Formats: sequence, structure tokens, C-alpha cells
Amino acid sequence: MVIDSGAALPRRTEGEDRMFLALGRWCAHRPKRVLAAWLLLLLALGGAVLAYGRVTSEAVRIPGSDSQAALDTAARAFPGPASGNQPLVLHTAADGPLLTGETARAAVERSARAVADVPHVVSVVSPYDRPGGPAVAADGHTAYLSVGLDVTGRDVTPDLTDRIVDAAAPARAAGVEVTPGGDLAAAVDRPDTGHSELIGLAAAAVVLLLGFRKAAAAGLPLAIGIAGLAVSLAAVGLAGHLMDMPSSGTTIAAMIGLGVGIDYTLFSLTRFRELRGRGTAAAEAAALATATAGKAAAFAGCAVIAALAGLALGGLPLLQALALAPAVAVLVAVAATLTLLPALLSLLGRFLGSAPPAADPAGSGRPTGGWQRLAERVAARPWRHLLAGLALLLVLAAPAAGLAFGQLDAGDKPAGSASRTAYERLSAAFGPGVNGPLQVTDTLPTAPAGPQDPRITKVSTALAHTPGVASVGPAQISADARTVRWQVTPTTAPGDPDTARLVDTMRARVLPGATADGAGTAHVGGAPAAVADLNDRLADRLPAVIGVVVAVAGLLLLAAFRSPLLALKAAVLNLLSVAAAYGVLTAVFQWGWGARAIGLEGAVPVPGYVPLLMFAVLFGLSMDYEVFLLTAVRERYLETGDGRRAVVLGLASTGGIITSAALIMVSVFLAYLLSDDPVVKMFGTGLAAAVALDVTVVRGLLVPTTMTLLGDRGWWLPRWLDRILPDLDIEGAAHTRPAADAGPAVDAGPAVDAGPAGDAGPKADAGPAAAGERPDTGEADPAVPHPARPALPTP
Repeated sequence: MVIDSGAALPRRTEGEDRMFLALGRWCAHRPKRVLAAWLLLLLALGGAVLAYGRVTSEAVRIPGSDSQAALDTAARAFPGPASGNQPLVLHTAADGPLLTGETARAAVERSARAVADVPHVVSVVSPYDRPGGPAVAADGHTAYLSVGLDVTGRDVTPDLTDRIVDAAAPARAAGVEVTPGGDLAAAVDRPDTGHSELIGLAAAAVVLLLGFRKAAAAGLPLAIGIAGLAVSLAAVGLAGHLMDMPSSGTTIAAMIGLGVGIDYTLFSLTRFRELRGRGTAAAEAAALATATAGKAAAFAGCAVIAALAGLALGGLPLLQALALAPAVAVLVAVAATLTLLPALLSLLGRFLGSAPPAADPAGSGRPTGGWQRLAERVAARPWRHLLAGLALLLVLAAPAAGLAFGQLDAGDKPAGSASRTAYERLSAAFGPGVNGPLQVTDTLPTAPAGPQDPRITKVSTALAHTPGVASVGPAQISADARTVRWQVTPTTAPGDPDTARLVDTMRARVLPGATADGAGTAHVGGAPAAVADLNDRLADRLPAVIGVVVAVAGLLLLAAFRSPLLALKAAVLNLLSVAAAYGVLTAVFQWGWGARAIGLEGAVPVPGYVPLLMFAVLFGLSMDYEVFLLTAVRERYLETGDGRRAVVLGLASTGGIITSAALIMVSVFLAYLLSDDPVVKMFGTGLAAAVALDVTVVRGLLVPTTMTLLGDRGWWLPRWLDRILPDLDIEGAAHTRPAADAGPAVDAGPAVDAGPAGDAGPKADAGPAAAGERPDTGEADPAVPHPARPALPTP
């Protein structure tokens, strides 16, 4: 065969196509084995969760930071409880007994001894015996016990907290209210988002039932979504034993996993019903749906995971854990779409109904309806709609210019929660800074003479005279007399920006001046310092992470659609939609616009990891709809050669299904606004806003207008790039191309094995090969022009 050197040679990944088809066939013809395997997986993970539990941890580690250096130095020099000291807040009403009274004091002391006997409690410091002075408020109505545990924060369970609180029964009997704080409170305040998942599923059920008009068809995506949700939540919960997994990580995994699981199933089920409408048997239709829509779902899922993997550049364990959780959920959703779904499609085929196949765009049965009318209107006046869409996105994105990373603290928890109650009582009694003290460590080159050593006195004095410092505890000297530690209580709350500025002042001016004469190396640690370092690190790494995620997404789209201009266009439009989502996030949370409507009391700071993680998730999710729409446009272009008509027909044929999928995703995300956790509300609001904008403004206006204006240039591909790019055939169009469109018969080619006997469905790819295709592979032969396929533009 002679190949024209000037013609493009698409590289069809036939092995990959056959792999997805073979997987779909295997699962469709062995549904009971597949169902049994998934059931065993669920039982195994469920048993492991029952045995070991799903654990979370709010610990923050920033390798290489000053706060981490302070923490590590203190851990070596001052070994203590694994979890540090956790407060057990004691409080009496204004007309109640004073904690300094003899009766109340005796009850508190008995409670302290009882708490010390609780398993995992290694130390209890009475408020009357603290080394730095009594931990009793001036009015005598508030105090706290300091409880040391031999387990870290991730292993503090609600049961342990309850046992400690129950042990303080003598104090309660004396009229003292006992409230856990710190990790003890976090254990009992862990959010339960079960109601959010149920509401999201209910909303998805309504959308699916309206779309399919059949209960079985509407229920199948929900079943796949629930199965994937159960597996992914169990896996993420078990991963918490190996790494610090924030509680919001499991919620984000549930949010993303449920949304993409239902969406991927929806796309595959739609293709299955189309194939059934052509008369294809259920098992074969399930296999072909896996080789087409399932393959697209796998590509979209890999895009999400690749975008999340870009967060590894942040070099932060917290960010890696938050990226791992949704990545696991997406991976499980893809696995369920490729294995569990074809098995269920094969078993339930006769109950799922069918749909007429997509109409021939060149014939009289072309798509009609609201989406076609919208597409024709947009394509007829591209500049008007392009500018309108851009203006809307830019207006929504404007507040993002003022987005600043902040710190949430227990004061932002829901009213009535243990964390919030303990926080407010301690703040009112001892000042807001007591909820987030700073730890200053200084490693001396030579052992000090004692607490009155001039080097120690100089640092103590400098810290005490620093504006923003409420008090400085007595200097503690380590057993080896080389390390000194001070506890510094700020005048402001942990989440107050002034506390972060105090940390910067202490590091930049106060400590360098106090230790300039050889007084050692000082570090500032504590929770406020750690969060400040986290936000600084995120701000520094943000450009690199964004660049990598955009580059990865662009390369994936370039490989998928073989068009540099389309890949660049997609990256730019995705950046605009993410910026608009950031603007909504800033206005609602940082400015407080409408905050009460979503269950907040007012404005709250936005943690630095929220925008970064949201960026990766949104860039990955946007690939889903981008792939689905551009695949349809590309297929129409290859069939008609008319760029404008291809855009109209592509948008008309995919508008309905993309809208349904996005509506499900938005419903799932908005359901999480019912969570009490502000971080979960941030993700729910930001992701819902971004998906809604993506499917309306971006896919409905900006994509078709830019593609119409680009015309044939949008499909331009340099010859050198064409030679190295594979033709991924994301939607597997070769498997479902109607025979009527195949052109004159050349050679039937080898029949693909249709699986075990008993399936009456037609054999895929066994029909006549289209003119211009190689008889042995079905690959386009550039030496023979395709009768309905124009040559793509080349330079």
C-alpha cells in the first residue's frame, strides 16, 4: 500500500479499543461473577471498617517550615502526651457556685482523679495546680482541666470523649457544666453528611426519572453511585490510619464520587439505550457501551485524577490527603462504570427500555428542538454571544481579586457544638488567644545557668513587650538544659489575621533581635503559626500547581481531539469558569453575601487549600463535558466537512444529556450545603457554581461561539504533531458507526468474537469496512479518501 507523504495518518489505538470492548463483553456475559466480586469487595471493606474504624485527623504538618521545626524541637526536648494537652472546660452559671469555692473545688479534684483512671489518659492537670498559675477565670466561673492522652488526634474516638466526660460526674453533680475541647470535641463534632447524600440521591432520582421515564433506568445510575460511594468512603476511611486525613476529605470524596459515579453511568446508559434502539442484544449493547461511553468515562476520570495528582507539587501532606480522597472516589466510579455497569446492563436490559439512535446529521432526521434553536442562534451571531458570555464570567470573577487565604478556628463551628461552646467559654474567661497559643522554642549553644540566665530573660522580656501578646508563660528548660520553651498567648483569636501578623513579627524582628548575641536558634510554632505557614506555602506553590494542572489538561485534550487551538481554547475557558467560581466563593464566604442563607452566621475566612483543591477538581470535571461535546462536534465535522454546521449539530445532540448530567452534579453539590462544616459548604457552593456556569455559559455560549469563529482553523494540526499524536477515538465511534454510513464495501475483515454462545446480538466491527479504511485494522488509509470525511486542515 502506498502512503501519500502529504496526507495525515491518524494512529488508531486498536488494542485499546479492543481492550475496553473485551472487558465490557467479559462482564456482560458473566454478570453474576462481577456482582459477586463487587459484593465481596464491599463486605471486605465493610468488615475492615468495623474492625479498625474510619479515622480522621485535623493535624497539619508543613515539612521544612518554621512551625514544624518548633514542633519537632519541642517533641524531642519535652516528651509528653501523644496528643498534647486537651482542655476539659468547667463552667458554672453566673448565679451558680464559684469554682474557687470549697465544695466546687473538691468536686473538680475528684473529677480529675476519675478522669486520670480512664484508659488512654496519661496525665491530668488540675486548674488549681498548673505550673504557670491557676487556670481559673477571674470571676471564678470558668476553669479547665488539661488532659493528656497516649493516642494521637486521629485515634481519639467519640467513645473516649464520652468516657472522659462521664468520669467528671462529681463536678457535674456539684452544678458544674463539663465541655470537651480540642481533639476531644472534634471527635464528637465530626460532621455526619448522610442526610446530604440522601438529598443528593433524591434530586438525582427526580432528574433521571424525568429523563428516562422508566424506574429501572432511573434507578441504575443511583445503584452504581451508591455502590461506588460505599467502596470509596470505606477505602478513604481506612487510609486515615496511614496518613492524616481531614474529616472534610471524606466528605469531599463522597461529594465528587457520587456526582461522577452517577454522571458516568448516565452517559453509558444513554449509549446502551441507543444501541438497543438499533436492535442490538442487551449483552452486546452493554459491551459496546463500555467500549464507547465507558471509554470516554475512563478518559474523563483519568483527567480528574491527573489534575488532582498535580497537587502533589504542593509538597504538603494535608494537600496530598485532600487530593487522594476524591481521586480514590473517581477511580472507584470509573471501575464501577467499566465492570459493574455492563453486568447490570446485561441482566436488566429488558427493563431499561431503548431510545432511537442519533439521527444522521445529513439526513432529514437531524436533531431538532430547543438546543438546536439555541445552537443556531448562537452560531448566527457568535461575537454578540461570545462577548455576553465573557462579560458575565468576568463580572462573577471580579471578587476573586480580593480572595485572601485565612484560617478557620473553633469559633466558626456551628453554635451548640462542643468545639464552639468550649471555644466561647475559654475566650470569654481568658481571652480569645487562649484557644490558639503559640509555642516558642530556642535551642541554646551552651547550657543556661537557670531560668534567670540573661539569654532566657532577654527572650522572655522581648516576647512580653511585643504588641499583640497577652501573656508569656514561664520559660521551661529541657532535661538536657539545651532547649527552652515559652507559651505565648496572643490577644487575638487563632483565626484572626492579626494573629498571623504577630507570628510574622516575632519571626522577623522580635526573636532575631533577642537572640542576636548567640542566644541560640528560635522557632515559632503552635496551631496559628502552622496554618500561617500552610497558607504561605500554598500561595508560593499555587502558580506551579495551576501551571501543571492546565498543562496536563491541555495535553489530554490535545491527544483526544488532535487540535492545538481547541486544547488552548478549552484551557482558557476553564480558567475563566474557575475564576468565576472563585468570585462566588469570595463574595459568599469572605464578604458574607448570602452567608446566612446557607447556614452561616456571617463571613468566614477561606483556608488556602480550598481554592487549590477546587481548582484541580474543577479542571478535571470540566474535561467530562468538554470531551462529550467536542467528540460530538468532531464526529459531525468529519462527516459533513462544515465547521459551523458541526457545532450546531454537536451542541443540539449533546445539550440535553449534558444538562441532565450537570443538573445531577449541581444537585449533589448543593445538598452538602446542609453540612455544618464551613469547608464543606465552600466546596459545595464553589463546585455547584462552577459546574452550573460551565454547562450554561461555557458549553452553551463560549465553546460554540469560539469554535464557530475558528471555523476549519479550529481543527488545524501541524504535520509533525500529527505524526506523533495517537488517535484516541475517545467515544469509540468506530464501534457504533451505522452500516448505512460506512460507504462502499471493501472487505468484511475478521469478525470480532462476540463472546460466549447465546448472545444473539450482532458482532461488532464485522460489517463492511468503510471505503478508505484498512481491511485488516479499520484504520483510515490516507491514500484512499473517505467519501464522507474531509481532510483536516494542515499547514
